[in-house]
Amino acid sequence: MPVPERPSDRPSDRPSERRAAARMAVVWGALGPVLDGGPLDVLDIGGGTGGFAVRVAQLGHRVTVVDPSPDALASLDRRARERGVEVAAHQGDLAGLAEVVGADAADVVLCHGVLEVVADPAAALGALRSVLRPGGALSLLVAQRHAAVVARAMAGHFGQALALLEDEPGAAPASGRSGRRFTRDEVAGLLADAGFAVDAVHAVRVFADLVPGSLLDAEPGAAAALVELEHAVADRAEYLPLATQLHLLAR
Repeated sequence: MPVPERPSDRPSDRPSERRAAARMAVVWGALGPVLDGGPLDVLDIGGGTGGFAVRVAQLGHRVTVVDPSPDALASLDRRARERGVEVAAHQGDLAGLAEVVGADAADVVLCHGVLEVVADPAAALGALRSVLRPGGALSLLVAQRHAAVVARAMAGHFGQALALLEDEPGAAPASGRSGRRFTRDEVAGLLADAGFAVDAVHAVRVFADLVPGSLLDAEPGAAAALVELEHAVADRAEYLPLATQLHLLAR
């Protein structure tokens, strides 16, 4: 099945969409080869309002979203209907994932921005492995620790930066923080312990969070150039510590 132009890479007239496209361009680029075939059974954990799920469904795949928020799932339903696609939705979380969708249910699992907030990341990855078919692919997107330290310091939140710096690997988030942050080695170790083999690691949002939005709005071609730059550094190990997020593909 031919894969059409990735929706997140398309030019947009809306400033917010231009920035969002730059932030997620690397992830869509990495998923392109994974989704090139099928139709596949794709499971989106914590897929919320369907930012990824609906676009994957537009590529012709069978998509299921599991999310604990009924409001998010209602927004997902509206988005899917507006785009003319079907996305199955289930209210639930990782703790009961196998009961919701069954074992060996998916060819591809998307887990984006979820590992940071679960009670036990190791158990969560074990649950994801149980629903993947043999040879299936996991797309894992996590917040990256080093960039978070720098961002807190640059904003003047020096105490928060220090707390992040001194966190033990895999520590639960401190009060007032939105979730865990991981280094490459930490998340790769968790994946290995859960029985996954990492195929690729990508730096995501190396520059997209640093470039002023006014520049993207005012300079013709700036958004496209930023996307090109993000792709250029995504596979360079030296830029991983600068990335707001890490994207890992594993099997």
